[in-house]
Amino acid sequence: MKKTINKITDLKYGKIKYLSILFVITISLFLGNCKSNQNNLSPIDALSELNGKYIDLKPYEYGKGVFGKREFTFSNGRWTLDFILGLDPKLQKQIFRFRTLGSYKVLKPSHFVSGSYEANFSEEKKYLTLITESRELAKAFGLSNCGLTTGVEKDISETGCALWKSVKECPMDHDLLKLDEDGRLYFGVRPRDNNMCKQEFRPKSLTPPVEKI
Repeated sequence: MKKTINKITDLKYGKIKYLSILFVITISLFLGNCKSNQNNLSPIDALSELNGKYIDLKPYEYGKGVFGKREFTFSNGRWTLDFILGLDPKLQKQIFRFRTLGSYKVLKPSHFVSGSYEANFSEEKKYLTLITESRELAKAFGLSNCGLTTGVEKDISETGCALWKSVKECPMDHDLLKLDEDGRLYFGVRPRDNNMCKQEFRPKSLTPPVEKI
């Protein structure tokens, strides 16, 4: 009787062990196929099918002690940007927050930056929040005449503000995109006047990368 029970137990254990091994193999094959499919995408397709959130892991300096942090979200051909600007590397002295959203399209390889592609980003909406309470800083950044209230987000899509043109005047950014082997994403360096509204204003160099989280 005892031998029979042991035999049944061994058979059950063997079956469970076999199913566990089979499950691990199946998952491994599935993940391998997913990775293979991703690797088989052309660069334009990989950029066109971006999904997820990409951020600056730490703010980087735009120049003259001004630091910014970007957070991009991609989903099914759509994109959003959430950008904060401040006066210190930890962004404890924040000036403003800018948000925009729309669709995007990857076009063709850039003639100027190896490995990057021309991409157009529509901006259907533009939002701005004044964070600093300093009137001097607001004036220095051109934010004094936009009807902003500190801490309150305002839709500037129709009016524009400072370096941001209205959606009607500038409905699209002509930018660059690059995705490296480690999955980091690069954009074009924006000009000082922030104007990328036309093809001829498309950047010719790349920013530091944002990383997927």
